[in-house]
Amino acid sequence: MVQSQRAFSSTGKAILAGGYLVLFPKYKAYVVALSSRMHALTKVTDLENQVGIVKITVDSPQFVNGSWSYEVDLSEIENQGLSFQLKEINGRRNPFVEATIVTVLSYAIGVDSINSRSVGKNIEIKIFSDAEYHSKDGSEEKSSANGAYKFLYHSKEITEVNKTGLGSSAGLVTSLTAAILSTLFSSFTINNEWKSKVHNIAQVAHCKAQGKIGSGFDVASATFGSIVYQRFEASLINKVFESSIADLVHLIDIKNWNMVNDQCSLPKGIRLLMGDVKGGSETPKMVSKVMEWKNKNPERASEVWTKLNNSNMKLIDSLQKLDEFSQMESDEYDQLTKSVSKMNASEIALLTKENLYFEQIAQSIQCIRECLQIMTEETGASIEPESQTKLIDSVSAITGVLGGVVPGAGGYDAICMLVFASEVENIIKETSKSDNPISGNVRWMDLTEQRDGLIEENYSDFNGF
Repeated sequence: MVQSQRAFSSTGKAILAGGYLVLFPKYKAYVVALSSRMHALTKVTDLENQVGIVKITVDSPQFVNGSWSYEVDLSEIENQGLSFQLKEINGRRNPFVEATIVTVLSYAIGVDSINSRSVGKNIEIKIFSDAEYHSKDGSEEKSSANGAYKFLYHSKEITEVNKTGLGSSAGLVTSLTAAILSTLFSSFTINNEWKSKVHNIAQVAHCKAQGKIGSGFDVASATFGSIVYQRFEASLINKVFESSIADLVHLIDIKNWNMVNDQCSLPKGIRLLMGDVKGGSETPKMVSKVMEWKNKNPERASEVWTKLNNSNMKLIDSLQKLDEFSQMESDEYDQLTKSVSKMNASEIALLTKENLYFEQIAQSIQCIRECLQIMTEETGASIEPESQTKLIDSVSAITGVLGGVVPGAGGYDAICMLVFASEVENIIKETSKSDNPISGNVRWMDLTEQRDGLIEENYSDFNGF
């Protein structure tokens, strides 16, 4: 008998300010959560005759061979904790699914929600990813029975389909964490306490899957939505991999990781437009080059990063204050927006301070790009390569554009632009179809900002998949 059926989803992301600096706890980043969501549906039944056994099947029907099945003896996790090596029944590997299952079960065992004396469970999970996470080439769109959701079904395995850099692995781990927790804890709901636990577990699992301690902004945004983010100390997670289940529980349940994840949102009428450039970049290699440059040239790196951080903070501060003003003085803000939206990025940057932060936003973006261009030249990493410079300059010259950057670690994957209202988006998209420098390989993605990250959804909306 089915005990429960529940559905959860978490958001994609774009880091507008804070690339590279976000790796260090002393710097802040501005992360925009995006409407491309990773969904996890779960169904659980008891295995009456198999005490201490948990069977978990994770099915991703949008991809060829997208199914992973596991049978876990809880006594082995009780003895081994996070060092337990999960084996898929058919010999397939999915490090992110495996790490999430082991981390969630270890936590549940640690708080005695489940143990080797418990009635066995059969947990069936379906994973769906929204269309903008992956290339649309060679895919077929399918809809749920009531039309609430449409997903792309691909003719290849998941590792063979190009990603667009929106944080699919972080979204997967976050929504999967919530789904499994909901089968093990009857009290599970999307409130602040549980969201904090989901975030902490997902951070541990994501790091375990990657084999390194990342900055964590992608998991934080997948959980909490659009945020101003300042990372935790890497040692927090590093220590727990070699520790006991009790240490894991302590890490998950402590409320203060000395990190910042303050919720934010773009000011009213300003939208983030993401362009999939279809190029591809190897972020680890780029980060390695930047870190090598920083270690060999500490004074120069400090000089550039100080300027970059000041520009990041100016942008973050301006966006937050403009958002506050848009809510408190809505009519005045609307009039000002109407006026400023008739200019392009260069013209906005020359405005006076009477224009309430718009000029500071444009100026900050220009300065951020200058710093990233310096890093590109001096590190050898293609953070803002020439083709991306031309592309952003071309789009920034269009009326109603505040400016844009190559998001995150940079490279050839994407660009993100701050623009006024949907009308400007349409102009950019139409202009991109013509013979001009913007056309190239850019596909402008159908995305909007999401204030909330992890949410629970209506399970019946997915019927038909």
